[in-house]
Amino acid sequence: MSEIFVEVTRGPLVECVHRGDAVVVDKTGKVLAYSGDAYKLTYIRSAAKPIQTMNVILSGAADRFNFNDKEIAIMCASHYGEEFHINTLNEMLKKINIKKEALLCGETYSINQAYRHKQLKENHSITTLNSDCSGKHIGVVATCLHKGYGLIDYNTKEHPVQKDTLEVVAKVCDINKDKIIIGVDGCSVPVFGMPIYNMALGYARMVTGYGLNEEYKAAAERVYNSMVAHPEMVAGTNGFCTELIKAAGGKLIGKLGAEAVYCIGIKDLGIGIAVKIEDGNYRALYPAVMKILEDLKILNYNEINRLLNFKNPPNLNNKGVKVGELRAVVEMKKI
Repeated sequence: MSEIFVEVTRGPLVECVHRGDAVVVDKTGKVLAYSGDAYKLTYIRSAAKPIQTMNVILSGAADRFNFNDKEIAIMCASHYGEEFHINTLNEMLKKINIKKEALLCGETYSINQAYRHKQLKENHSITTLNSDCSGKHIGVVATCLHKGYGLIDYNTKEHPVQKDTLEVVAKVCDINKDKIIIGVDGCSVPVFGMPIYNMALGYARMVTGYGLNEEYKAAAERVYNSMVAHPEMVAGTNGFCTELIKAAGGKLIGKLGAEAVYCIGIKDLGIGIAVKIEDGNYRALYPAVMKILEDLKILNYNEINRLLNFKNPPNLNNKGVKVGELRAVVEMKKI
């Protein structure tokens, strides 16, 4: 049963609550703490992107096309489609000599509401590059080119590039690939359903290399270093993933998944964390993640202060006046 993670107040009353599940796992697979169901079955969604990006490196495509750290980082991203993101994506397309129309991620406005309003107000021309998943798709297309795979149906689960990616996800998350439930993600590629335990374990193994062969370790390290070096690519201006990675100063990576999934890998501690808000509401996700990180003493006082906007966001009325707040009440049971 999911537990109450976040309360939303309006004046003196708690007007609604958001329930969730979370688990902390060390690199050996031991559960250190949890709240709700530590084995909640759900889709990892875009929190899988750092692990999926490992396949671009493992395939040899990253080296063949000379992708730099910034470009590796945006493959891991759910980016906002800001100008600096689009510029990076265009440079990647030049490297692989492919037009943006070949990407099968769809054409979408920014997932960031503030930037979406700017796009609408200024009548931006929206292309596949504006999709928050376009970096991942360029990585997939580059891998297909390097391996000699076709591009027409690279988004289907039967395509060899997706089978390769499934193998990588299964190995990193230490789960039999036949037990991974395959759905279709918002950007049209396969998405992986598994217990949040395996998501957390995957992040613990990815950031430490524990249980992985040397090739996998090197790929995981490259992904980690790229995200830490270029957090602005992982989300965008004022985005939680970007600000969390920046504030933590290299000690962790964190990645959002749709329907309010969040995964974190803390390198020196050798642990992974996975959080899922039951109703998929993002407004509850960041306060819950912040409280878990604070209670586990993963973030220090100064780092928490840099992220206060995410810790207790206000509940605003239509005039922008604070009428309440979102407060995290999640309590992790330590084992």
